[in-house]
Amino acid sequence: MMCGEELRMVNSSSMEVAKIATQMAISSREEEERLKDEYKKSGILATAVNIGGNINESTSKILERALVAAKRSSVIRDEHLHEGGVIGATRDALMQIRERASGQNVGGKVGIARKGQHMSVCIFLSVGLLHLDEVVIGIGHRAVPE
Repeated sequence: MMCGEELRMVNSSSMEVAKIATQMAISSREEEERLKDEYKKSGILATAVNIGGNINESTSKILERALVAAKRSSVIRDEHLHEGGVIGATRDALMQIRERASGQNVGGKVGIARKGQHMSVCIFLSVGLLHLDEVVIGIGHRAVPE
């Protein structure tokens, strides 16, 4: 059983990684590169990738882009549990935005961050509704082996 201090450390890592994934998803391309370098110095691996298209037709492409970005930037290792973690967290984030974005064209970014065993994926999207754009955000978390 965990004591209070250990529990706070675990929760703070989960929260920290979720915040960083969100920051990566809302960053500009210029900010993204600076943030990646900054976080790496703190032992946090992070990346982001642009996504877009009809949400219903793009789900598998979004999953693929998140996985490829995480591998290319070494946020995860090329192993089954890490890949499954990215796919699972990305699917969770997609489920949170699906109802508001269903059938619509979207554009935005997927942010991914990992520190130790904690990994979060955040999806930040603009949903096109004629001239009225809606903004949606979803986030997923997984524990992966270090």
